[in-house]
Amino acid sequence: MSAPDSIVIAPSILSADFARMGEEVRALDNAHADWIHVDVMDGHFVPNLTFGPTMVAALRPHTAKPLDVHLMIAPADPYIEQFAEAGADNITVHVEAGPHIHRSLQTIRSLGKRAGVAINPGTPVAAVEPLLDVIDQVLVMSVNPGFGGQAFIPSTVVRVTRIRDMIGIRDIRIGIDGGVGTDNAAELVRAGASVLAAGSSVFRNGAAGYADAIGALRDAAMQGATP
Repeated sequence: MSAPDSIVIAPSILSADFARMGEEVRALDNAHADWIHVDVMDGHFVPNLTFGPTMVAALRPHTAKPLDVHLMIAPADPYIEQFAEAGADNITVHVEAGPHIHRSLQTIRSLGKRAGVAINPGTPVAAVEPLLDVIDQVLVMSVNPGFGGQAFIPSTVVRVTRIRDMIGIRDIRIGIDGGVGTDNAAELVRAGASVLAAGSSVFRNGAAGYADAIGALRDAAMQGATP
């Protein structure tokens, strides 16, 4: 289980209004989001195109909250420094995205950023075990990456538990990305997750509903937290 004060709600701007990104990020900030999750897709590693370093740089002045940049791109190494310079605080790369994952993670840390590794639903959780001493976060994909609004894969919960057991006493967060909502937040936190990246469940009612949606997700997550 995760402690209540460790729970992070990270709205994913993949579900935001792309024509109003600065306003959207300010609204999320005012609605008490903890992090802003930025899904970067290249149309190659995943079947969609989204943002680049220029978008991260454009968003940076609109919030002091951490920008949690998730690179769903291959190769990732040529772009890590650009995202770091653009203002990313956390940079996550996929274990499946290249043959030299240690090098990618070491590069992220050398740039003074928190390093994360993401793992797809079809990849065995053992793939992250050799990386545990060079990461700050494991991002467990609970949908197949590439599109927002997908249904949560239930077996994710067991995978989180296994990763939590592998982590042991290390100071590593477990994040979840895909299909996160009030119906599964407590179960995920109980299994060991502490970072919930949420798209549709936060954005479905527009900016006027962000605070309520984030509050409801946080309340649900707290039900699974250690007292």
